Amino acid sequence: MDSVAIISDIHGNIPALDAVLQDIKRREITRIICLGDLVGKGPGSAEAVDRIKAVCENVVQGNWDLGITSPQDLPAGQWHQEQLGAERLAYLEQLPFSVDVRLSGKLIRLFHASAQSVFHRLKRKASKEERLAVFENTAMTGTPLDGRQPDIIGYGDIHIPYLLTIKSPRQNESTIPACQGLTLFNVGSVGTPYDGNPQACYCIVEGETDSSVPAGLSIQFVRVPYDIELAVRLAYEVEMPDRRRYELEITSGLVHK
Repeated sequence: MDSVAIISDIHGNIPALDAVLQDIKRREITRIICLGDLVGKGPGSAEAVDRIKAVCENVVQGNWDLGITSPQDLPAGQWHQEQLGAERLAYLEQLPFSVDVRLSGKLIRLFHASAQSVFHRLKRKASKEERLAVFENTAMTGTPLDGRQPDIIGYGDIHIPYLLTIKSPRQNESTIPACQGLTLFNVGSVGTPYDGNPQACYCIVEGETDSSVPAGLSIQFVRVPYDIELAVRLAYEVEMPDRRRYELEITSGLVHK
């Protein structure tokens, strides 16, 4: 049996990231995949990049990771760019779009926002057509050598954890039933949850290591308490731009415009 921890949307919140990594270590999970948005919002963008590089076997690019590599007009973006420096910005710019994992006979595809772009958002209440579209092989995700489409999709971006199944006809695939259940889940956010629960969130996927054998597979959501007061204090100590909005988000677990 193999366990993979999937984290996303750190957004420079180091106390939250530390708590999640400690929880993963306590569970003796050694495989960690990050679904992007390491930077922005919180004051620890640089440290988040360094920590994620050190502990994750795969890191995919988020919209904030790509966006911060472009010229910044606003003070907050300029501030985060200065904290990151040229080497980390280059690392963020070259991150891959998606990663495929095979467990228990399933193809699991992981990306930040959707199969189209890091900026194309799949909302929690998206239509069935929009949900089915993320299971397609696209120019961004590429196509596996065997031509297979994913059975399970995991993504980040919206900071709201959920899981649902979708009944989808796949009549062009003779090796599986004409109608097969697909699984779609969002891993939530480590640094800035938006579901009303301010505790850090991540997922654990567990299945059989032999990817060719159909077997049981589980997806578990984990909420981890952390020192939110410390996270707020760190933002104010360095006089981070937009620190008040960041404080409101991480203390309430809700998005603030």
